[in-house]
Amino acid sequence: MPKHHNRRVFSLFSGLAISLAITLPAQAQSLDDQLLARLASVAPKLNPEVLEAAFKATHCAIANGVAMPERLAVIDFSLHSSQERMWIFDLEQGDLLLRDLVAHGRNSGNEEATTFSNIEGSYQSSLGLFKASESYRGMHGYSLRLDGLEPGINDLARQRAIVIHGADYVNSNWVDQYGRIGRSHGCPAVDQKVVQTVVDNLKGGQLVFKYYPDQDWLQTSSFLNCDSATQVAGNRAARGGNS
Repeated sequence: MPKHHNRRVFSLFSGLAISLAITLPAQAQSLDDQLLARLASVAPKLNPEVLEAAFKATHCAIANGVAMPERLAVIDFSLHSSQERMWIFDLEQGDLLLRDLVAHGRNSGNEEATTFSNIEGSYQSSLGLFKASESYRGMHGYSLRLDGLEPGINDLARQRAIVIHGADYVNSNWVDQYGRIGRSHGCPAVDQKVVQTVVDNLKGGQLVFKYYPDQDWLQTSSFLNCDSATQVAGNRAARGGNS
């Protein structure tokens, strides 16, 4: 990476961390510019703007009552499905734990995902920030339930049975044969070889961020445009809001 680009990325991250640190609780202070720069260095194939968005959403979630995660998964749906477009980071150590393939919903696109939905039965992927909740064994084997945290964007994930699970159509052999991996019913399905690693690293409240440069979402997401009025889906009922 050219040196001037490194300076631009570090400046971008530094400005983000400084502006957010002013209002965030103490537990979020570990998500600083040094960690951003560290993760950018261990994941050079991850678009810095996507990583910035993931951290911005994570900061906002913590400010609104979500527990500080130990690990963060970032999925960049702007990339072709034949590319390894899922990264899992250890936020405590600043390490990259895994980079691998991940599927999108069959109605989100063929080789690339371009359309997203929060509607049950759409068979489309959803964008935004999710909490990885409990693991279980079901029809797809060892799997992980996801709870969408963005009202109107992904908060029907559990109702839609959007989970992380292993799938035979997510592997390099599919890429070699078809030029892409297979598609799911909306779940971020992963290679059977890595599903246990993925689930074990994310279960119990870690965060998952799914990105695509959808301008409506980028401009209206409560997590990417954080303020004191932001409410996390799932907390609204407890606060007396409407579901």
